[in-house]
Formats: sequence, structure tokens, C-alpha cells
Amino acid sequence: MVSTASPPALIAHAGPGVQTPRPGPTGLSPVATDERLTGRTGEPDDHRLYRRMRFIRRFEETLLALFEEGLLNGTTHACIGQEADAVAVMEHLADGDHVFSNHRCHGHYLARTGDALGLIAEIMGKEAGMCHGIGGSQHICAPGFKSNGVQGGIVPAAAGIAMAGQLDGADMVSVVFIGDGTLGEGMVYETMNMAALWRLPLLVVCEDNAWAQSTPVATNLAGSMAARFEAFDVPVREVDSTDVVELSEIAKAEIDAVRSGGGPRVLLIHTYRLCHHSKSDDERPEEEIAAHWLVEPLVVHGRRLSEADRRAIDEEVETALGEVVATARALP
Repeated sequence: MVSTASPPALIAHAGPGVQTPRPGPTGLSPVATDERLTGRTGEPDDHRLYRRMRFIRRFEETLLALFEEGLLNGTTHACIGQEADAVAVMEHLADGDHVFSNHRCHGHYLARTGDALGLIAEIMGKEAGMCHGIGGSQHICAPGFKSNGVQGGIVPAAAGIAMAGQLDGADMVSVVFIGDGTLGEGMVYETMNMAALWRLPLLVVCEDNAWAQSTPVATNLAGSMAARFEAFDVPVREVDSTDVVELSEIAKAEIDAVRSGGGPRVLLIHTYRLCHHSKSDDERPEEEIAAHWLVEPLVVHGRRLSEADRRAIDEEVETALGEVVATARALP
């Protein structure tokens, strides 16, 4: 069941092909989302989930192409291969919930808001960006959504928002996305200690994509990832999957448990980053990457759709994103 509540309204960015602000597929409130990207009214869930992941995939691929043109302001870190995580979690967030992300934040932001033009304008350094072109790719500040490129730096902030909501008696969940590389940061464990003691409504989503930049997990992380959180009596749900439907069901259960007053929880997702860490720095074995392309989210979920339906959605996403890019290019 998809939540029908709406997250806080964000700034609307009008442009060709962008619809009048309306509730989006997950109750998204007015960022002037385009249903060709976020989901057509009444379309089957499987189609909508595929469309939302395809939107994120093509947005990231488009950004990398724009970087090669020299049109981006600063660096950029794509989440190609990890789209299912973002979509699955955002399916079940409601009005008042808060999302924190890291340097690989685009998919999380797009899944939460659908704001393609606001994000691409931001990364291009345009005034129309949600932070007026100042934050760039990693540092997003919007109602209900924050990201920061400092490893682990967002975790205490997420706990702080969770505590504020708890003190206010709000029915809210604070969600923070971290990567496996962040598990070496002491502030993560200091925060989990307090979150567990105070039973804060905090969900930590750890996306283990097997590599911390160019270093494999096996050479930089000792022991069990799950055990690091369980040491604070924080329940951990661990899953190795790129299936958005499976991940969505699990994410719903974890979010519901946090929202019901169960205290902090961790959703540990073993996934894989198909693209380089940032732009062109990739030293991973080619055969390893090739194997993961066979089980990536769009392939796994795409099997649930007919070839004709997939092609139609792909074409709609391509057209809509093309219009967004054309609008962004023309902005001051």
C-alpha cells in the first residue's frame, strides 16, 4: 500500500513539459512534477515503480554527459544501480517525515520530490536551483530533505530532527541514508548510542555497494556491519537485493516499526554501484561490474512489464528529461 500523505511543499520550477503542481504518485506535493517522470495517474504499480527508477537512471546518465560538456558546477556522484533503494523507501514516507542523504543523493532527492529541474539547475549552478546554484551536487537544502558530502556528518543531524519530532509529539520518521564507507566514522556510533537510549524515531538506511570509492569492503571493514548497530540493541533488517518490490515491502515494515514508537532501526541493503565513484574513477574488475549489470534494478523489475510497456515508459522519460535539460540550459 502506497502512502497518500504529502511531504512538505517545495519550490515549483516551471518549464516545458512540466505539469501544474499536483499530488504525485507517493503524495508528493507541489514541485510541479511531471507525471511522465514520477508516474501517470492510475497506472499499475509495477509501471510506476519502473518509471521512477528509469527517471533516476536517465537523470544520472544525463548528468554525467553534461559533466563531459563542462556544464556542471563542481563534481557529481551518480547512484546508477542503486535506484531501487531510493524508490522503495520513499514509497512509504509521509508528510512531516524528513530525509537526510549523503554525497550520492540525487536518487533520494528525485524519489522524494520528483524535482528534476530544480536539481539539475542546482548542479549546473543556476539561480533556479533549489539552493540557487550554491549547494551543487552534494549539498541540498530543501523542506524535508537535506544532504551533505561529509561522511557521517548527516547522521547526528538526522537524529536531532528525530528528537525534535519526538519532543513535539509529532508522528514523524527521520530517515538517513549512509554508505558502507561511513561505517568507519565514530560519530555514527555516538549517535546510535543516544538514539537507542532515547528511542528516537530514526531509520538508518545503509547502502552497502561493496566499494568505498576504490577500496573493497573486505579490506577496510572488520567484523559484521549488522553487529555494529546491534551492539546498541538497535534492530537491523539485512537484505541483499536489487528488487524494488521486495525492498519496498521491507522498507514499509521498518518505517512502520519506527513510526509506531519502536525506536531506531537499521535497514542494511547490500546493493551495487554500477558506475564509477565520481565521474571516471573506477578501478574495479570489469567482469565484476558486468555480472552486476545482469541483476540491476531495472532488469529485475523490468521483467514484470511487457517489452512494449517498458519501451513506452522509456520513451516518455527520455522526452520529459530532454525538455528539462533544454529548459535548464536556457536558464541564467
